[in-house]
Parts: sequence; C-alpha cells; structure tokens
Amino acid sequence: MDNRKRFSIQAVAALLQNANFKGFFSGKIYSGPLKQICVPGLNCYSCPGALGACPLGSLQNSLSALKFRFPYYVVGMLLFFGAFLGRAVCGFLCPFGWIQELIHRIPFFKRNRFRADRPLRNIKYIILALLVIILPLTVKLTPLFCKYLCPAGTSAGILLAVNNTLVSSRLGFLFTWKAVILGIILVASLIIWRPFCKYLCPLGAIYGLFNRFSLIRMHIDPERCISCGSCSAACRMNIDPVREINHAECIRCGDCVRACPCSALNLGMRQKRTQTEISPDHAPFDAR
Repeated sequence: MDNRKRFSIQAVAALLQNANFKGFFSGKIYSGPLKQICVPGLNCYSCPGALGACPLGSLQNSLSALKFRFPYYVVGMLLFFGAFLGRAVCGFLCPFGWIQELIHRIPFFKRNRFRADRPLRNIKYIILALLVIILPLTVKLTPLFCKYLCPAGTSAGILLAVNNTLVSSRLGFLFTWKAVILGIILVASLIIWRPFCKYLCPLGAIYGLFNRFSLIRMHIDPERCISCGSCSAACRMNIDPVREINHAECIRCGDCVRACPCSALNLGMRQKRTQTEISPDHAPFDAR
C-alpha cells in the first residue's frame, strides 16, 4: 500500500470519528449513544466533533471513580484492537497521528535520527504507568493524563472555546500549560516525524505491546533479504525491520515494504509465498 492510500485511510478515519459537524459551529459536545463506544485512536471525548469516547480517557475515568469497578469494556476494546491491529491503529486510525504527519509535510528542517531518540521513547511507558494507571487509582475523579498532558484534549478545548463563550471565559493557567505543550509538539512535528507517538503517547505504548502477536503484522522472507539496509534507512520510526521485526515502535506505515528492492517484506496476516516455497508437484513442466 502506498502512502497516498494510507493517507486517505487516515483522513477517512479522522472524519468518521469526528463526524458531529454541527458541534464545530455550535460549540456543543455530542452526548448521544455513540459516545459510549470507544474509538481505537487518540480522539478526545470533549472534541465538539467527536462521536465516540477516547479509550485512554475512559480507562482513567474508570480507574479514578469513587467506587472502583474493573473497566472490563475498555480493557476488552484495547485487547481487541491490539490483538488484531497492534500499532497499525497508530499508523492508520489515529487522528492526532495524522495531524502530526500533515504538519511534518510542511517544508522545514528535518532531523529524525539523533542520539537521545531511543532513551526518549521510554517516557511514554512512564506516562502510561503513572498518569494513566497508578495515579488515577489513588487520586479519585482526576483523569491525570487528559487533564495535564493530552494534546488532543487541548485541541478539543480550543475548538470548544471558539464557539462557546462559557468555555472561553473559564480558560486559565491549566489551559495555558496544555497549550504550551501542544505548541511544542506541533513545532516538533515540523522537524521530527510523529514525535508525540514516539515519545509521549501512552496509547501507542499499549498497542506496541501487541505488535509481535497481532494478526496484522510485518513478515520477512529471509531467502529474499539481501541485508542492504534500505528498509532501515526508510523507517521514520528509526527501527531496523530486519533485526527488529514487529518492534513495539513499528506503526505499520509500510515505508520499509516500499523501500525493499527485493520485496522481502510484507504487511498482513501471513507471510507471502515466494517461488521457492511452491510445492514441486505444482512446478512448471520441463519439456527437455
């Protein structure tokens, strides 16, 4: 699949998850029955266009409730999307990931590989453990990641404030803090490909845990691979698809598949068969 097709899928996914178009003009949040359903990607519940609920927000709300109840539905949805797609959710279905890619297309200085890249990726796991799980369990009624860090929530707040004077009149220091974070992420997106996904997103951290086991995953044909390094050079998540096949950072964008000169890589539910794997019984007849 080429990048144009993936870009189209991302655009359609973002549109479907935010199809409450009248909310962008009225400044009111949709609260119908669809709001009970978790969408797969990072998409704030409070966005005026949002039809569904963000899985991270739903998880935090469940964990921080006054009377604890295990969030079976939310965990079940995360397990379903993770087991089926892994981080393909990030590469195809996440609206905020798509926004970062749009910004990265703007002509600007680009630097995607640097020494601190790998250590910085661990931050999202710390955020997942502390802000999404541990602290919401101890600080009741406070979805900490949503409240203090989530850039999608900040974007939703801006959209609401534009058409809702009540919301705009109540914006204070906390909103300013989150607006600064959003601004840093958007500026970083000019230089680095999907920096929030790489370093800060706890939802990507969750889906990454499934990458080696998900039904949709990367496959490599060792008989075709010539270890030329083309796939590694093309990977904007900075992994080596040959040595680190289905690494937790892989978002299934397909750049490595397109870069391989020998068609040794493929993305799907199973390994593509090569000519050497065809049974001799089905080999072409030799008339000699």
